[in-house]
Amino acid sequence: MARRVHQPLEDQEFDFILSMTTGPVLAYFCGTWPKAVEACRAMDAVVGELAEEYGTRFTPVRTDMTRCPGPTRRYGVTGAPTAVLIQDGGAVASQAGPMTLQEFRAFLDAHL
Repeated sequence: MARRVHQPLEDQEFDFILSMTTGPVLAYFCGTWPKAVEACRAMDAVVGELAEEYGTRFTPVRTDMTRCPGPTRRYGVTGAPTAVLIQDGGAVASQAGPMTLQEFRAFLDAHL
C-alpha cells in the first residue's frame, strides 16, 4: 500500500501537519507555473517511491507555493521544486531544483 503524501491547501494546514508529526518532515515545494509543473510531477514520483522505501523515517508533504505562501517564505524557498527537510519546525537541510531518485536518496541519507 502506498504511503500518503500530505498536500496542505493552506498555511494553517501545513502548520497543523508539522505540529502533529513526530520526526522529520520532507516538505517539497512545487509550483503551478508552466516551467515548474513537469519538474514537480517528476518529484512526485521520486518522493512517492522514497516514502515507500524509507517507511516512517520521514513524513512527506507536497506543498504548493501559491497556496502556502507562509511556509514558502519561512523556509526561504524561491523556486520550484525545492525540498526542505524539517525537524522540530526548523529547516535541517534544503535542496533547490529537480533531483533524480539517487540524488534525492543521497540528500535524505546525509540528513536523516
